[in-house]
Amino acid sequence: MSILNCVDNAYLWIKGDRIHQFGEYSEAIHADIRAQSPDIDELDAEGGMLFPSWVDAHTHMVYAGSREGEFVDRINGLSYEEIFSRGGGILNSAKRLRDASIEELTELALRRLNEIVLLGTGAVEIKSGYGLSTDSELKMLRVIRELKSISPIEIKATFLGAHAVPAEFRNNKTGYIDHLINDMMPRIAEEGLADYCDVFCEQNYFTKEESIRILDAGKKFGMLPKVHAEQLSHSGGIEAGVACGAASVDHLEFADDNDLNLLSKSTTIPVLLPGAQLFLGLKNPPARKMIQANLPVALSTDFNPGSCPSGNMNQMVSLACILYKMTPEEAINAATINSAAAIGISDTHGSIAIGKKANFFITTPIPSVAFLPYYFGQNCISTIVLNGMIHSFDQTKDA
Repeated sequence: MSILNCVDNAYLWIKGDRIHQFGEYSEAIHADIRAQSPDIDELDAEGGMLFPSWVDAHTHMVYAGSREGEFVDRINGLSYEEIFSRGGGILNSAKRLRDASIEELTELALRRLNEIVLLGTGAVEIKSGYGLSTDSELKMLRVIRELKSISPIEIKATFLGAHAVPAEFRNNKTGYIDHLINDMMPRIAEEGLADYCDVFCEQNYFTKEESIRILDAGKKFGMLPKVHAEQLSHSGGIEAGVACGAASVDHLEFADDNDLNLLSKSTTIPVLLPGAQLFLGLKNPPARKMIQANLPVALSTDFNPGSCPSGNMNQMVSLACILYKMTPEEAINAATINSAAAIGISDTHGSIAIGKKANFFITTPIPSVAFLPYYFGQNCISTIVLNGMIHSFDQTKDA
């Protein structure tokens, strides 16, 4: 993770939506490309740097309404768990989502997608989990399906019905888990709505044993496992994820040495979410220990209305450097190739490589790679290219 291969004075040749060739630029190379493709369009980086698009492997960006009131509650001393016990948190978003139409949710989510595209993100995972009923979970996943059809970026869908226990099952969690498995999952599989199945393994939410049951059931319906793990306490989420062969375990503030040892013997990717950790005032996850254990640490936003109302991956890279002491090279790799692996698209996204999708951004002139996270809170991006096309929301033209 500490090595970020760079080419100075470089060229990148795109054919269709794929990277065809790249390397060090010369007049001879330019003449050869022109001879092969006399009508090719050229784009000058004008002294900027070119990076592969960010991959955001953990978001909840389909939601209705904001939760700034809970933000103020936390300022005034209430904990995440106290807010939840008063009907806030996930249950607050679930109530609002049930009242929203598919059209309204799609419009709001598309606006958020457009925002993150302009911040350099070229692929994203989006979870359900604010429905907590069959109709509402299906509604969320159908919104994600619609977003896949209209957005230029790669989208993976995750079923997160096990985000919390809804009010109507408050005293019957086993009944709700049965409902997830026997009622929701068959409907989701029938429509092919989800690539992954996730669960919030946490005290007062779902235990390790319950999580394993849900994830194993999800696999039978074609949904690969993911886990919200060790965020607010140590609750066995990593153990559940590794046991089920999860693609990733996410958050990990309370991960311990045994967890890291389990991960080192697995193919499960640890995903850190510094925006949520900062917003909730949680302790840092053991990022340096993970890297020293040769784990492929990934970074993502957790974009959601309650604990991280930001989809800015540039900011996550900065926070990883500032809070976790990750080097710029480590953080950039974590936010690109490793996060692509966390949602199963590292063969096509996450790095500049021949045959991969031509998804990248060009910065304004900056003096070094380290300047990108150093200049935190600012947008250094001048040009977005997705699927081989220069992208804006005013026009799209061949790159």
